[in-house]
Amino acid sequence: MNKLFSVAFLAVIVTYFSMSCQSETTAAAQENKVDSVKVRKTKDTISITAVGDMMLGSAFPNKLNLPPDDAINSFKAVDSFLKGDIVFGNLEGCFLNSGNSDKCKGINPNNCYAFRMPDRYAEIYKKAGFNVLSIANNHVGDFNAKGRKNTARILDSLQIHYAGQLNKPFEIFELDSVKYAFCAFAPNENTVSIKNIDSAKMLIAALKKQADIVIISFHGGGEGANFEHVTRKTEIFFKENRGNVYAFAHGVIDAGADVVLGHGPHVTRAVEVYKNKFIAYSLGNFCTYGMFSLKGSNGFAPLLQLKINSTGDFLFADIVSVKQDKISRLTLDKNFTAFKKMQLLTAQDFPENQLKFEGNRISLK
Repeated sequence: MNKLFSVAFLAVIVTYFSMSCQSETTAAAQENKVDSVKVRKTKDTISITAVGDMMLGSAFPNKLNLPPDDAINSFKAVDSFLKGDIVFGNLEGCFLNSGNSDKCKGINPNNCYAFRMPDRYAEIYKKAGFNVLSIANNHVGDFNAKGRKNTARILDSLQIHYAGQLNKPFEIFELDSVKYAFCAFAPNENTVSIKNIDSAKMLIAALKKQADIVIISFHGGGEGANFEHVTRKTEIFFKENRGNVYAFAHGVIDAGADVVLGHGPHVTRAVEVYKNKFIAYSLGNFCTYGMFSLKGSNGFAPLLQLKINSTGDFLFADIVSVKQDKISRLTLDKNFTAFKKMQLLTAQDFPENQLKFEGNRISLK
């Protein structure tokens, strides 16, 4: 399976970059820039706003799992913070108006964790400001190829950038004179594997040659309050290999990544700056409705407002702490629980860190 994955994975990379180089050569010839070198200007400071898991309500198995306001006000409490050059989140489910899930065969659908958001909910993400989404996780494929294809079609129509499935491991795009490469990984079927670090590094190295800033997303690690810590080892959850998120994050930065954004554990985890590049090991449950557990640590999450320079090096990050419950849904947390948890876990898991946590800001000492 790993060998087949590697061959298919490398084929996608070779095909893309062959086409890319060919088109660039053609464009250069057309522009007749034989005797001059075009120097691209990039922004001095780049703003990246990032959050964790998002699922605004599922119409499966019935409409009772949709919020009473039809998700219109999902981001109302935080809309003023969802700003930046990049506004990122993990799309924990697919867009699909109808259909049953194979994963629910033989069990009560009311006890099955399969998420399909109505197609119209995609516009809510767009209006909120999200322009980059990960579709590398264990729920985008809940309704098989039909759900994955429909999700891709809708995101394309809204011009929201996305990546993480085998047929689209990455995307390269340009915003305000900055060329970005975005790539997403997970341990799940049909996703770009977080477990194959060597293949990931090859891809990142190739992307770095094409882009100014390389942003990596991963869905990995165990889930819940018992898995708040970054162990620096392979994490097993319900007998499933969820990857070694520490080795993965360091590996992709070694290969050229500038920012690494983690999600999947449904709780806040530590952060780290490695080789001047920022890593968030888990951004928790940001905006989730329905069957998601919001008890204890699962109900608090950070909204990350990261600043990097034109070479991708960390400048500082502000943390907006949010909380969720079944009645009030997503609101601001005046107790700053996520920031405090991030500070505590960073001190425990990375005692060698050189970060300062003060006034909801993370900076270098």
